[in-house]
Amino acid sequence: MIVSDRLAQVFIKEIIQVLRDPRLRFVIFVTPIIQLFVLSYAISTDVHDIRLAVCDFDRTPASRAFISGFEGSRYFRITRHVASDAEAQRLLDREQVQAFLTLLPGFSQALTAGRTAYAQIVVDGTDASIAQLAMDYAGEIAERFSRQVLLQRRARDADPARASAPDPVALRVRAWYNDNLESTYFYVPGMLAVLTGLITLMLTSSSVVREREIGTLEQLLVTPIRSFELIIGKTMPFACISLVVLLIVLLVALVWFKVPLRGSSVLLLGSALLYIMSMLGVGLFISTTCRTQQQAMMSNILFFMPSILLSGFVFPIDNMPRVVQWITYVNPMRYFIEIVRSIFLKGSGVAVLWPNLLVLFILGLALLALATSQFRKTVA
Repeated sequence: MIVSDRLAQVFIKEIIQVLRDPRLRFVIFVTPIIQLFVLSYAISTDVHDIRLAVCDFDRTPASRAFISGFEGSRYFRITRHVASDAEAQRLLDREQVQAFLTLLPGFSQALTAGRTAYAQIVVDGTDASIAQLAMDYAGEIAERFSRQVLLQRRARDADPARASAPDPVALRVRAWYNDNLESTYFYVPGMLAVLTGLITLMLTSSSVVREREIGTLEQLLVTPIRSFELIIGKTMPFACISLVVLLIVLLVALVWFKVPLRGSSVLLLGSALLYIMSMLGVGLFISTTCRTQQQAMMSNILFFMPSILLSGFVFPIDNMPRVVQWITYVNPMRYFIEIVRSIFLKGSGVAVLWPNLLVLFILGLALLALATSQFRKTVA
């Protein structure tokens, strides 16, 4: 009871201290909504090197020649050859590929007979920019192959009608998860991670250093409260406020932007708690290592801007240099953005997302442990 009373007192103190400033209330609850509107409408990007799986049921020189057009293109990178559409779909669901190409039996026979041969490419429409580029590039490759087939027909076929038959290959393109390729569906879920992380980091990073500047940290240290109670009492209010901000942004995403939430809202909130735990650890570490609030603010910028750039929110991680991709593995925002987008657009569950959830949990524990050890050194 004594421990819970002390925690409650610190909790109430932090809530009052944060919310009594009207300007800070505006920053916490209104600024994220403004940023959501501005950034969601303003951001655009280009991509290349799209991961492709191939399902070739024809297995003829003609089908292999058509596939080689994708393999030799700088726009696609064939990472898997699969035996069925179901296997390709599983790879697409788990984000191991971004598209898959299917060639049905009779592809070569149709070309030889002068008929139109059909192929299908299915694209992950979660990222509308990648999906649109993938469809455009695939169409260019199919058109180039068709021109080559027409030239070969003209060279060997005396019948001008057969030699000039249009469209030797018809490529049917489909976008999954985001049929209309709405870029808003891609960016708005990512804004949940960006804005929630920003608020959590901003509030937590100034908590201890503010107490030190105004001289109340020493007063807290001479009270009977223990160090771990002080840490919990200081971080819990910020976790609650960050969760409220996330719910506000989520409501705007669903009502105003009409982004479909196909997965579990409970899983979304649970993963958000893991993400908030990680950002609390980072913010608390910054707060205990800085001496002034100005230093804490600069440290926030130095940490948060690279976190956004290395999260996949704007630039695809696969297009980054290999060394930079390794750095993204310790970025909590990377995993939460992948989780949020998968839950929103794909309806993914724990069976698919558990690796990201596990890494996010481990990162959260490690960052909180590091921040706690630094805090104890600071107050010692």
